[in-house]
Amino acid sequence: MKKKNSPIVPLRIALLPAALLLAFASTGVAAQDTNTPSSANAKKLQTVIVTGTRADNRTESSSLTPIDVVSAKVLQQTGTNDLPTALARIIPSLNFPRPSAADTADTQRPAQLRGLSPDEVLVLVDGKRWHPGAILLNNGVIGRGSQPVDLNTIPISAIDHIEVLRDGASAQYGSDAIAGVINIILKHGAKGGDIEVTGGQYSAGDGRQWQGSANFGIPLNNDKGWLRFSLESGNEDNTNRAGVDNRSPAWEALGVNYRQGDPWVHSNNVLLNAQYDITPNVQFYAFGHYSRRNSISPAFYRYGLNSPSPKSPLMASMYPNGFLPLENADSFDQSLVAGVRGKVNGWRWDVSANAGGNRVSYETRNSMNFAFFNDFGYSPSIFQDGVLKSSQQSFDIDIAKDLNPGWLPNPVTLAFGTEYLRQGYQINPGELASWYVGTSGVFGGAQGFAGWQPANTVNAARHDVAEYIDLETNLTDKLGASLAVRHENYSDFGNTTSGSLSARYDFTDSFALRGSASTGFRAPSLAQQYFSQISSFYYAAGSKNLCPNGPTQPCLPAGIYNSGLVPANSRIGALLGAESLKPEKSRNYTFGAVWSPTDTLNLSLDVYQIYIDNRIALSTSLGITSPTVVDYLKANGITNLDYTSINYFTNAGDTRTRGVDFVGTWVKDAGDIGTFTTTLSANYNQNVVTSIKPNPAVLDNLGINLTRLSRQDIKGYLANSSPRSKLILNEQYAIGNWSFNGTLTRYGRYTSYLSNISQYGTHDKYGNLVTDQTFSPKWVLDLSGSYRWQDWTFTLGVDNATDAYPDRNIASNTNTGTLPYSTFSPFGYNGAYAYGKVRYSW
Repeated sequence: MKKKNSPIVPLRIALLPAALLLAFASTGVAAQDTNTPSSANAKKLQTVIVTGTRADNRTESSSLTPIDVVSAKVLQQTGTNDLPTALARIIPSLNFPRPSAADTADTQRPAQLRGLSPDEVLVLVDGKRWHPGAILLNNGVIGRGSQPVDLNTIPISAIDHIEVLRDGASAQYGSDAIAGVINIILKHGAKGGDIEVTGGQYSAGDGRQWQGSANFGIPLNNDKGWLRFSLESGNEDNTNRAGVDNRSPAWEALGVNYRQGDPWVHSNNVLLNAQYDITPNVQFYAFGHYSRRNSISPAFYRYGLNSPSPKSPLMASMYPNGFLPLENADSFDQSLVAGVRGKVNGWRWDVSANAGGNRVSYETRNSMNFAFFNDFGYSPSIFQDGVLKSSQQSFDIDIAKDLNPGWLPNPVTLAFGTEYLRQGYQINPGELASWYVGTSGVFGGAQGFAGWQPANTVNAARHDVAEYIDLETNLTDKLGASLAVRHENYSDFGNTTSGSLSARYDFTDSFALRGSASTGFRAPSLAQQYFSQISSFYYAAGSKNLCPNGPTQPCLPAGIYNSGLVPANSRIGALLGAESLKPEKSRNYTFGAVWSPTDTLNLSLDVYQIYIDNRIALSTSLGITSPTVVDYLKANGITNLDYTSINYFTNAGDTRTRGVDFVGTWVKDAGDIGTFTTTLSANYNQNVVTSIKPNPAVLDNLGINLTRLSRQDIKGYLANSSPRSKLILNEQYAIGNWSFNGTLTRYGRYTSYLSNISQYGTHDKYGNLVTDQTFSPKWVLDLSGSYRWQDWTFTLGVDNATDAYPDRNIASNTNTGTLPYSTFSPFGYNGAYAYGKVRYSW
C-alpha cells in the first residue's frame, strides 16, 4: 500500500514563517498608526470580492483565503495587449511561456498557476464557468496534454478587475479549481468609456503590433438598465530569432531559413454586457462575446535541391530551393450567458444559462504532399487539415441568505445551489490530400502538419449534475470560518464529492492568521479521452519497422501503417493497457498571515501544499510489432494490425506541490512631491512526482513495459521546466498629470531534461554533448510613462528595457543551430519592445 503524506506536514511548514511574521507584528500591534490611508490603497483594501465566498460583504482585506485583486488600471500599466501576459507580469505564481514551432501551441498559449497544469486552474467570467479551448497541447511544451482556456478571447477593455484566488476551490465551483480560480469581472453600468490606440515593435525590427479598442455604455429606458459594448481589433507581425544551420560552411551559406518566435496574429473581439431592472428587486442580465483570431505559425524548414541533403527530389517543380511550411489556425470563439437574479425576503437568488464554444480550423500553407505528388503528378500547396470543436452549456441555480441564529453573534451566510453541465468535443477530418499516403513508399501527408484522417473523426459529449452547500460566518468578532461541500455526478466516470474548510483569526485590527484545507478534483477533459492524431507511412516487405526481431524472424506484411496518439477507450488502446481515465483528486492545504503595521503598508505571506493523485499525462510511444503482441491482438479480434506504435493518455502518477507566496504593498503620499506606490511580490514553488502507477498487467504478461511518464515528464514538464521562483518589484509614481511605472521581474532557474537517461553524457553525430540544461535566472525591466491632458492620456513605454534574453540552448538542443532558444522561457526570447498608447476617456 502506498504511504500517504500526513496533512500535519504542511501545517508544520506553515507555522515557521507565520510565527516569524507574528513576532515582527507584535511590536506594531500595541501602537497602531492612525494616519489616514491614501484613497487608492483604502479603496483596494475595501474592494468587495465575489470569488471564493458567497457572502455579499467580504472584502479583499478580510478574505479567509489568499486572493489578488488586479484592477483594469494595473492591467493597462503592464503595457501588453495580451491578457495572460499582463497577469503573468503582475502575479508571481502565474507562468506564461511562449512556445514556437510546436503545432499551433502558440495559438492558445497555456498559463500555469503554481506550476500546475493549465487545465488545473478554473476560469470564470463574472462568476460563470468559461469554456475550454479546442486545442489539445500534445507537443513538447509546458502544459503538455492539457486543454486550456483561451484567455485572449476576452477584450482587456471590457474588464473592470480580475480576482485570482490562490487556493483550491472545487468544493465551491467544481472541476478544475485545483491550483486556484481566475475570475474576470466585467465593467458594468452605462457611465464612462474609453477609446485606445496602441502600437509598437521589437528592437530587432520585427514583431510590429497595433491594436485599437473601445469600451462604452448606453442607458436603457430611463436608467432602468444599461448596455455596454467592448470592441477590440489588433494585428501582430511574427518575430524570428532562428539561427543558421551550422553543420558545415555549405549549410551556413543557405542563411536563416527556420523561424523561431511569436506567430503572426490578427484578432477581433466583441463583448456585450447588459442589465435591466424588471422590478426594483429583480434584474435581467446577459453578456456574450464573439472572437475570431487567425494565427500563422512555422513548422520545420524543408531543405531544397540547393542543400547538401534535400528533403525530397520531388520538390524540384514546386520548391527547388526548399520551403518553410506554415500552420494556419483560424479560431472562432463565442459565448452567451443570460440570467435573472433578485432578492425576496432576504433571500438572494440567481438563475442563469450559459453556452459557449471554440472552433479551430487548421490549414497547412506553403507545403506539399510528396506521396500525393508522386501518385498524381501534382500537389496542392494549401491543405485543409481538419477542424477541432469544443462546446459547453450549463444551467445554474444559486440561492443565498444571511441567517441570524440567536446562538451566534453574527449572521451566517447560507448558500446552496445546483448546476447542470454539458460538454462536447469534435474532430472533423481534413481533405484527402492533407493526409494521403499511398503505397509508393514516398513520405505522405502535408509537410509540416498532416491533416486528421477519417479514422480520427469523433463527436463526444457528457453531462454532469452538481449540488453544493456553503456556510460562512464570523463566529466571533475575531474568528471567521467557512465550510463548503459539493457533489458531482458525471455521466462518464461517476460521482465525486469535494469539501473545504477555511478560517481566519484577527488578533488585532492589523494582524491575522488564516488557513484552509480542501479536497478537489479535475475531470478528465473530453479531448484527453477522445483526441487522436496519427501519422501514416507505407512500409515495404522486410522493413525493419515491420521486423523488430530481424528479417529472419516473422514480419508484418507490407502496407500502410499508423503510429501516434489513440484514445484510451479505443479497442487497440484498451487491449494494450489503456484504462478509462479517472478524475484527478487533490488535497490542498494553505496557511498564512496578513499584517498591516500602518495604514499604508500591507503584507501577506501564505504557504501551501497540494497533493494530486491520478495525474493525467501522455504515455511514451509503445512499439507493438513484435510477434508476441501481434499474436495476442489476433487472438482478441485484431487480425489486420495497422499500427506500429501507439501512445495514449493515462492516469500516470501522483504529485506534490509546495510553495510560498508573499505580497507587500506600501503607499506614500508625499504631498507636492507626488505619490509613491511600491509592491513587492514573490513566489517559490516546487513540484515533484511522488509515485508512478505500475505497468498494466496485460503488458506485464506480454513482456512489454509502458513508460507512463518519461524522464522528461517526471523531472521536466511536471516539475522543473517552469521557474521555481519569481520575484516582482513594481514602483508607481504619480505627480500632477504625470505618472510613471517600473516593474523589475526576476525569473528563477528552470531545466530542460532529456527524455531518456541513456542519452545523458553521450555525444550526438555532430560531436555535441547530449545532456540536461539548466537555464540561469534572468532579470527583466519594464518601464512606462504617461501624461494626462484633460480626457486624453499619452503613454510611452519599453518592455524588457535592457533587452534581456534567456540563455541559449546548448549545441545538441539547437537543431543544428537553427533553434537557439528554449520554448520553456517564461518571458519569451524577443528582446526589448517599445510602444506608444493614446487613450481618450470620458
